[in-house]
Amino acid sequence: MSDDHRLGHRERLKERFRKGGANALAEYELLELALMLAIPRRDVKPLAKTLLAEFGNYAEVISAPPERLKEISGVGDNVVTTLKIVEASSQKLAQSKVLEKPVLSNWQALINYCSSEMAYKKNEQFRVLFLDRKNRLIADVKMQEGTIDHTPVYPREIIKKALELGSTAIILVHNHPSGDPTPSREDIEMTKKIMEAGKQLGVILHDHLIISKGGHSSFKSLDLI
Repeated sequence: MSDDHRLGHRERLKERFRKGGANALAEYELLELALMLAIPRRDVKPLAKTLLAEFGNYAEVISAPPERLKEISGVGDNVVTTLKIVEASSQKLAQSKVLEKPVLSNWQALINYCSSEMAYKKNEQFRVLFLDRKNRLIADVKMQEGTIDHTPVYPREIIKKALELGSTAIILVHNHPSGDPTPSREDIEMTKKIMEAGKQLGVILHDHLIISKGGHSSFKSLDLI
């Protein structure tokens, strides 16, 4: 692609984005815009399409581990840094909509936040959202991280942390890297143990969310708590 044609293409893409936002662009075009920041003097459309073909979609690309991204020809430190900035920005935006706000009345924002943080993790991660008396989020703590399908969880440690933070209610969140958010028998049994431990010390379990790239499930909606 000639320099003039490349510059014209970039400007047309930017103009469409300015007028219509992300909905005006295909996924590869949105990824192109990000890659333009990292590679200012090269046609990045082929690289954008290669990344999408390799990882599946835009979210998978920006959340891919740096070492996996670098396996792709044309991806260097600048590209990795730019993609990780995009990922961190999306997480910070989602977090700002739930931090220190009543989460039970803004449930979709909470799901969006948890999904941005955990849906594309390659290993299972167990987090606890600690709430105050007004059900505002005061802390999001990663309690454990495990393998692709198992994370050890210790109910006493969770309740101990709640008491340290002055939290009176909690929401459990963990991810299923498999993509299937269906609760396992182990998930259900572990949740019951945490709920019972909390009851004894005045810490309410509001819900347990399972997050995956295939969607999410809620123990409360499933009548499991």
